[in-house]
Amino acid sequence: MGFSPGSFFLQNLFNAIMLGGLYALIAVGYTMVYGILRLINFAHGDIMMMGVYFAFYAATILSLSPIPAAVVAVLGAAGLGFLIDRIAYKPLRNAPRISALITAIAMSFFLESFAVVVFGAIPKSFLSVFKDRTILNKVLTIGGARIPLLTFLVIVLTAGIFAVVFWIVYKTKIGMAMRAISMDIPTTSLMGINVDMVIGFTFALGSALAAASGIMWAMRYPNVYPYMGFMPGMKAFIAAVVGGIGSIPGAIVGGLILGAIEIFAVAYFPDLSGYRDAFSFIILIVILLIKPSGILGKKAIEKV
Repeated sequence: MGFSPGSFFLQNLFNAIMLGGLYALIAVGYTMVYGILRLINFAHGDIMMMGVYFAFYAATILSLSPIPAAVVAVLGAAGLGFLIDRIAYKPLRNAPRISALITAIAMSFFLESFAVVVFGAIPKSFLSVFKDRTILNKVLTIGGARIPLLTFLVIVLTAGIFAVVFWIVYKTKIGMAMRAISMDIPTTSLMGINVDMVIGFTFALGSALAAASGIMWAMRYPNVYPYMGFMPGMKAFIAAVVGGIGSIPGAIVGGLILGAIEIFAVAYFPDLSGYRDAFSFIILIVILLIKPSGILGKKAIEKV
């Protein structure tokens, strides 16, 4: 039995919100680090990949149930992000930006190669994490559309995580420090704020978001392999630029726009499915031509 136009649209709308939310979670990590250091952390997508492996092995080797395994993975990714900042980026705080950018690219290659050597290049099934797969198989019918329960779960969890992020950034002292540092690092340090610790916390928080997104990504697309973070990470970076890099609401808007265009373009023009990844780069080019600062971004003068 075929779908009516309304149910077809509804089903793809849920898929678009889910995919866009996952892009947005990763994009927020990009945008927070850029907002403070003006650094594009190209290793961010690979931290997402490492988070998925942490969850996989926490469940399969330590025999943890999915929720504790996810907690271990998020904390492990946060620690990894903090460690990367301390080892790779902190020594380059006063170096030219190109040095930090090259280091970020090198860190991405290192994490991918490390995963190949330690975890193996053969893809693993994330489904082995779940002993009870009811939540993965259950389907709800809404308005004639068949929506997997997992899709609802991902959307709700993503919304909840964003609520926590906004609370941290806009309602806590550490969030106030993050926003102050994004405006002026030297002045903030003169006010007695430990700038390095706040920057480390920002890396940890962004990495935790990437791991949370990666776990939900692996639940929806269950193959786990060392290069799984490259394309989601690249698209999340595009989402951050489209929304206005440096703006957390902009990263969310950019992620949702990217997810919607990908899903609906393929749904209504299936012949273009082979060009799905190209849509993201086309959107990036168009936005940079029309509004280089992004949809919610502000024009900024680069300090040399």
